[in-house]
Amino acid sequence: MKHRVKGENTMLDPLWLWGILGVLLLGVEMLTGTFYILWFGIASLCVSLLLFVFPHTPFALQLLSFSLLSLASLVVWKFRYAQQSLRSRVGQSRGDAIGRVGRVIEAVSAQRMGRIVFTIPVMGSREWTAVSDETLEAGVYAEVVAIEGNYLRVKGVEK
Repeated sequence: MKHRVKGENTMLDPLWLWGILGVLLLGVEMLTGTFYILWFGIASLCVSLLLFVFPHTPFALQLLSFSLLSLASLVVWKFRYAQQSLRSRVGQSRGDAIGRVGRVIEAVSAQRMGRIVFTIPVMGSREWTAVSDETLEAGVYAEVVAIEGNYLRVKGVEK
């Protein structure tokens, strides 16, 4: 049994430091909901697990592991999952506006934004800026196929 000597360094073991940091980062993520801090918290917990399996891992390798795990998981999330789920949303479920049909009130084409109006408001507004890959003249009907930032991507429909 090891006894502590007065004046001995009483710092926490690095395994626990990484674990505490990971839990704190996950707690901050739960408060913010950004999904960016999540990956740093998970990476910190992974380094803590690494130290549990390999307790004599040098500090430089701990930092390198944390950095690589954090950045790799963040990049994978950003380019693989975030684009799919956030690309076509404006404050609500994308399915609510997709497929809605409105009347073009200002001509729209691939080179020019136009305007579209709906009889029932879409996401709180009856009138929206619209873009389209095809030319749609004022008075024709168009269907919402995507939400892109603050405007709607539409395509012409027969009505």
